[in-house]
Amino acid sequence: MLNQLVLVLNCGSSSLKFSIINPNNGKKFLFGIVDSLLLPKSRVIWTNNSIQHKHFLNEKTSHIMALNFVFKKILKKEVKLFQSIVAIGHRVVHGGEKLKKSVLIDTKVINHIEEASCFAPLHNPINICGIKTTLNLLPNLSEKNVAVFDTAFHQTMPETSYLYAIPYFYYSNYNIRRYGAHGISHQYITYQTAKILNKSSVSLNIISCHLGNGASVAAICRGLCVDTSMGLTPLEGLVMGTRSGDIDPAIIFFMNNKLGISIQEIYKILTLDSGLLGLNGKSSDLRYAENKYYFDKNSKRSIDVFCHRLAKYIAGYTALMEDRLDAVVFTGGIGENSVLVRELTLSRLSLLGIKVDVKRNLQVRSGLCGFINIEGTTPVLVIPSNEDLIIAQETISLINKINE
Repeated sequence: MLNQLVLVLNCGSSSLKFSIINPNNGKKFLFGIVDSLLLPKSRVIWTNNSIQHKHFLNEKTSHIMALNFVFKKILKKEVKLFQSIVAIGHRVVHGGEKLKKSVLIDTKVINHIEEASCFAPLHNPINICGIKTTLNLLPNLSEKNVAVFDTAFHQTMPETSYLYAIPYFYYSNYNIRRYGAHGISHQYITYQTAKILNKSSVSLNIISCHLGNGASVAAICRGLCVDTSMGLTPLEGLVMGTRSGDIDPAIIFFMNNKLGISIQEIYKILTLDSGLLGLNGKSSDLRYAENKYYFDKNSKRSIDVFCHRLAKYIAGYTALMEDRLDAVVFTGGIGENSVLVRELTLSRLSLLGIKVDVKRNLQVRSGLCGFINIEGTTPVLVIPSNEDLIIAQETISLINKINE
């Protein structure tokens, strides 16, 4: 039965993901992605009725053009499905200090998201573009659009975690603090891990590792986030595809004062030219380095630094777990599929009682969920993320409150 379906939209920096989902049972009736946006050849891949479709867009497709294609050429052709959509959930990366939980979208909310764009300049403007385009394409649901924030899950962090050791004035007056990201994914992982371990989420202590082109770790104690690796912006923390993660801030002054590189160019270097790409000099895609790990020193270097940084964060976050660590969890494209990254990272953590089962580690990939530790040692789980379900559930919850 088609009722109370939610359209979930995730506008990324170079892609558009979409799905129509039942928030009650998680069933996806239709889902897809438009990738390589703004490049010479974009591709649309979508699945409905278990049938996959592909379509190539030969021009440099913008997010607005992609949304128009999705709505007019895909969604509206599925008449019954399209008519069953009762709300639209939008993933928004940064809510800033004013938007701390999922909210119904109105002009005021859009303005707040725009204000927070300074903290996520590669993401929030695209999120706003998706919201405004959707409001125009589906005016009948204009009052049933919901923004679900990647920063919301991290609002439970204590000030010992979110404050930087700079004059407090900059927090109290300018909201400079740690906000985190990937909160929707970490929230889903928390719920799923509790189910798998047969524990209440309010008693769950885990370290959640969302590893993809963007990557972050979250320390979750008693079911609440108490620290996370991304900071004021998604640039801080782990080594990522093109982002540097943690660096000595003095590097920026050195590059500017001694090397004569402009602040704008330094920002570009740290966000678009660093990370795995910067270390191996060829590709930001971890699969490239993984395939060459054993015979190319540059590829080996990039993965070794990636895993070293990740292991340090996992080890450090065990200090926040109070009396125990229930599990370490891997998710995201790299976390779910890279056998090598998991093995190299976990091999550095034997002091924590973590031991990898080689056979299990090889088997759990490509959308599978399961344990990869040797039985009797600290649990290590791989769980495919499902951000769409969290967005759909948050969306329908708000919409139902309106209708009560």
